[in-house]
Amino acid sequence: MVKRVFDVVFSVFGFVVALPIILIIAILIKKEDEGPVFYRGSRVGKDGKIFRMFKFRTMVLNADKIGGPSTSVDDPRLTKIGKFVRSHNLDELPQFIDILIGNMSFVGPRPEVPSEVETYPEETKNIILSVKPGLTDLATLEDIHEEEILRGAKDPHQAYRELIKPKKLKLAVEYVQKKSFFLDIKILVKTFLKALI
Repeated sequence: MVKRVFDVVFSVFGFVVALPIILIIAILIKKEDEGPVFYRGSRVGKDGKIFRMFKFRTMVLNADKIGGPSTSVDDPRLTKIGKFVRSHNLDELPQFIDILIGNMSFVGPRPEVPSEVETYPEETKNIILSVKPGLTDLATLEDIHEEEILRGAKDPHQAYRELIKPKKLKLAVEYVQKKSFFLDIKILVKTFLKALI
């Protein structure tokens, strides 16, 4: 209950504070190619519920038909504004909406696409999907710029599965097993400080 109240209050506060930045980014995305401002990708939430997550669109139109779900910093599908937005993690700002409506929380395992969740070991999947996905988590603190790790990879998604996914799942399980409001605050503060660097 405390976590949900925190999520509602601070998602509204965060959205209001970030509104000028959100509007500027929306205008720049629209100006670049007149496509939609948001990318509404399908993600797996608590108890396996599928929801469409809000993110700023950072790629060309129909990017999902051109390449896989993982993105490197040098991915040719990225738009000019998309590269800037991703490099500063600003593409995640619209997820305040997902937090407010209850599909996500500020802290929890990062939401994944359904096809990737299907590859999780059953026990790991049950643990991770027992909580709401989050805007940030322990894995975010480890690899806050996944795109940099995937730079130059011939197959970014395979590189993701080999270099990032195992550690990400381990940290997601660790978060669920140790979860507490104090741990959430600690992760949020560390994420904010790391994003400023």
